[in-house]
Amino acid sequence: MASSLHNYVLAFLLLAIIQFKTTSAGSYHQHQHLKSLHFSLFQHETINKTGYVIVKGIEGGAGISQTTTPFGTLFAFQDPLTVTANRSSKLVGIAEGTTVTSSLDGLRSISIAKLTLRLKHHKGSVSVVGVTNNVKPSDLPVVGGTDDFMFVQGYVTSSPVDLKGLTVVYKIEFHLYWPPYATHAS
Repeated sequence: MASSLHNYVLAFLLLAIIQFKTTSAGSYHQHQHLKSLHFSLFQHETINKTGYVIVKGIEGGAGISQTTTPFGTLFAFQDPLTVTANRSSKLVGIAEGTTVTSSLDGLRSISIAKLTLRLKHHKGSVSVVGVTNNVKPSDLPVVGGTDDFMFVQGYVTSSPVDLKGLTVVYKIEFHLYWPPYATHAS
């Protein structure tokens, strides 16, 4: 009896620690007077299910694979964002947008995305624009936000986690900052 109670308590503590680590960590930078929020989510993109080639790029360059698309390819997506790399983990947002392959080797794209988030203490969207590399981490500047993310500044880092199979997974790290005029007095 005591052993099963002990196991229950350990399991509860482990879940609490995991939940704490996957939720956002907000802080205030006293020397800069900026409210900040740093957290990571995982984007799951499945070809011909959550992401589609709309216009195929030029012939003769890179072909279509898990990591490349031909130069000029227009790709649209609406992908789930979860708290872990496992697709069945908690859904907390949607990444929707478009990319245009901008390198002849097919590895880089100009990306425009709206990341709609439903976190425990924050709801709204963050918009990003920039160049992504399909096989290396890429920083994308935040260009806007809605609701709780109104006036937010910062960047997101998109890093490949799993590029094998029909579904590719990217880790999306958020580094968000609110200017003093956008925060409410406590």
